[in-house]
Amino acid sequence: MKKYSNQGVTGILFHDTRKIKQNEKYPVKYRVTYGRNRHYYLSGIDLSINEFSTLEISKKRCHVQILEKLLTFEKKIDNHIDTILREGVFSFEALNKRMGKSITNDISSVYDRRIKEFNDLDQIGTSDWYRYSYKSISTFSEGKKLNFSDITIDFLLKYEKWMLKDGKSYTTISMHLRALQAVVNEGKEQGYLTKDQYPFGQGKYEIPSGNGRKLALTLSQIGQIMNYIPKNKTEEQFRDFWFFAYLCNGINTVDMLNLKYWNISNKEISFYRIKTIRKSKVKKKITATLLPQMEVIIDKWGNPDRKPDNFIFPFLTHGISSIEQRRIVNNFTSLLNKKMGIIGKELGFGKIGNYVARHSYATVLKRSGANIAFISESLGHTELSTTENYLDSFEQEERMKNASLLTNFKILKNEV
Repeated sequence: MKKYSNQGVTGILFHDTRKIKQNEKYPVKYRVTYGRNRHYYLSGIDLSINEFSTLEISKKRCHVQILEKLLTFEKKIDNHIDTILREGVFSFEALNKRMGKSITNDISSVYDRRIKEFNDLDQIGTSDWYRYSYKSISTFSEGKKLNFSDITIDFLLKYEKWMLKDGKSYTTISMHLRALQAVVNEGKEQGYLTKDQYPFGQGKYEIPSGNGRKLALTLSQIGQIMNYIPKNKTEEQFRDFWFFAYLCNGINTVDMLNLKYWNISNKEISFYRIKTIRKSKVKKKITATLLPQMEVIIDKWGNPDRKPDNFIFPFLTHGISSIEQRRIVNNFTSLLNKKMGIIGKELGFGKIGNYVARHSYATVLKRSGANIAFISESLGHTELSTTENYLDSFEQEERMKNASLLTNFKILKNEV
């Protein structure tokens, strides 16, 4: 692959092996250098180190096709640079505009584009994540226009302190800052930040990780919930939905409302987590045993028309948009958390929501001696560390219980 050079502008296809992706490959980019600045343009192709090094000599049909695509991508950028140089002085802003990736020196331009892109891809949850992040940082900066160079280590430390003072959990803080980091990364790639100005990373500002609240209930508490006498039909309905989620491997509300009757087979419910199915190369199917209590809840509140393609619980309908689906799921989750919050308060447990069901499922299994690998598989986790985070409260409880044994002794009368 030849290196492009014209009037101080150079370009070359670059295999970025700095960070491996989930598919265990590395992205191929086109690196353009001008002056002291470098910009990288994604080709959309990922290759292993061996594939990239042998690409030009490989006779495999798939590799020949990949090489053709990369050379076409390379030629497109080179032609854009040639045109810019013929018309005047080269700038990355002009190249970005021709590449359809024009951003200004303002973080709002990247936020706006990402929000729109994820909406167009029907990834409404991710779109909302960036929207909430931008709203938070705009409130903190009092609506001031922020350039990429404004995002300094000192700025981030003050922003974190402000969010803590505002009552945000470290989980929320981490989410807002990870979105901001992705935005700043684009600014860096587009040349608006130098390497020294980049504020994130070891020895600079490190995003705090939120361990989350430990929300698991005991079996006795879960029994009290099921024996609780509801004040009305809605309270009864959402108590039952909460219990169904707990029994169905701690299923999330979005996955529960998307269940269809064809997901039920041989006294089991099998499904894929919507949250991870787009991101993971290996799709992990989750299988839960269809317990008698779950069948009772389906009989009681489920769709009476049990055609395979019908939703088990009649909240979503076929043909609605992703935005409308998101609205229905959010409303359902909000009402479930509200009704279970009332029940939790009545029983003295505090707030109870969907995530309490999920954490309780994992912790009850652990307390009963289940293997952590099985728990991880049943939750649909790709990493055991994620499952271990769910079980932190149980581990602390066990440590405290075992530590108390150290002083569980009686002083005998004749003992000196």
